[in-house]
Amino acid sequence: MAFWLVKSEPDAFSWDEQVANDVEPWTGVRNHQAKKNLAAMKVGDRAFFYHSNVQRAIVGVVEIVREAYPDPTAESGAWVCVDVKAVGPMPRPVTLAEIKQSPELEELALVRQSRLSVCPVSEAHWQVLCQMGGWQEPA
Repeated sequence: MAFWLVKSEPDAFSWDEQVANDVEPWTGVRNHQAKKNLAAMKVGDRAFFYHSNVQRAIVGVVEIVREAYPDPTAESGAWVCVDVKAVGPMPRPVTLAEIKQSPELEELALVRQSRLSVCPVSEAHWQVLCQMGGWQEPA
């Protein structure tokens, strides 16, 4: 299993909408590195759902349930999307400010490449962030 972080502006698509929809295509990515990250995702991988812009915090966890396929919202180009399913809310949202204060997370892509909308998360970083937010995998 690999780990990821996907960003969404809550006024465009929020965690609450993800939960209400259960499974949702992660569309609209128009950055080549983020596209490569989407293409690398496998069914069963986990991703943090991050509210960008307003809240700037990890607010939930999703699971990849369909691997990369052509993004139906793309007017041109070979953009891709994946389908994600809500797994659960982060018991305590983990803010960007907290992340930046943690020396253990200084190499996290969210910190190093702050504008990247889909980024990998190492297993070690995943564990630190889960601990910070009180996340435990559902039984």
